[in-house]
Amino acid sequence: MEFRRLGRSGMKVSEISYGNWLTHGSQVEADQATACVREALEVGITTFDTADVYAGTKAEAVLGEALKGERREGLEIFTKVYWPTGPGINDRGLSRKHILESCNASLKRLQTDYIDVYQAHRFDYETPLEETLRAFDDLVRAGKVHYIGVSEWKASEIEAALKIAGEMGFDRIVSSQPQYSMLWRVIEAEVVPTCEREGIGQIVWSPIAQGVLTGKYLPGQAPPEGSRATDVNGGDKMISRWMRDDVLEKVQLLTPLAEQAGLTMAQLAVAWVLQNPNVSSAIVGASRPEQVRDNAAAAGKKLDDDLMAQIDQVLEGVVTTDPGKTASPEKRP
Repeated sequence: MEFRRLGRSGMKVSEISYGNWLTHGSQVEADQATACVREALEVGITTFDTADVYAGTKAEAVLGEALKGERREGLEIFTKVYWPTGPGINDRGLSRKHILESCNASLKRLQTDYIDVYQAHRFDYETPLEETLRAFDDLVRAGKVHYIGVSEWKASEIEAALKIAGEMGFDRIVSSQPQYSMLWRVIEAEVVPTCEREGIGQIVWSPIAQGVLTGKYLPGQAPPEGSRATDVNGGDKMISRWMRDDVLEKVQLLTPLAEQAGLTMAQLAVAWVLQNPNVSSAIVGASRPEQVRDNAAAAGKKLDDDLMAQIDQVLEGVVTTDPGKTASPEKRP
């Protein structure tokens, strides 16, 4: 496993992070989820990402149980706050009330005294940004959180937060967690340049495009039984944007390029996002331990300029680059 600094912070993270968004507590039974976490540790992954909302808070609890007994100082545990975690009107968003209450609940579920990076899961248009940042800063000063991050924030929103943090002496944002893959490149035009300038590192999710970039989905054919595309708990909705024959046909053309590089298709996809110097880590999920090991093998792999250019040529016409696609709900769910 290779490690990179998280932006300009002093903390390092594993190039491959283990995430449990659509698996722990929903798709995968606890024993299998624990086996995946144990495999992640075995291959040298030290960075684990989750969120309070995943599987209705169950994902945090499963991860906390799976990591119990590990040396806490040797791990980087990330979680998030924003989406609804209860029926109450204040059980959502980035108000001071919800942030502080959610942090305490996450700490209990994760069975830890602190969170390494606590992330705003979306931008909250209903709460003054000063209120949100002060609540995060208070958690840092209380020792419950080490660093602050954001997820799916626009460049303008990140800039506004940095300006307020500078003026009020708050702890600065050190990480951004956007979706990023060969097929979804919306951060490249605005978010990445802003973050490079401000010393913020990307912890990217869905580098394999929900599994599409493994090549297992074939044009004109039904998706394999038990795959993400058949998951009625939410996985099928996210992957649907790529389940078009024009996309799937082009993805199949990546197979010889992966073979040329000596990589599996999944490894090629993960290695591709890691070629971006602003990316600190790529989050991978898994339902089986062998998937963790396969994905982790992408760490440290260098793709030459010619291969990167060939990938761009193959995928021309099906890549999404519009920075406007990064958006938070105008009203809290």
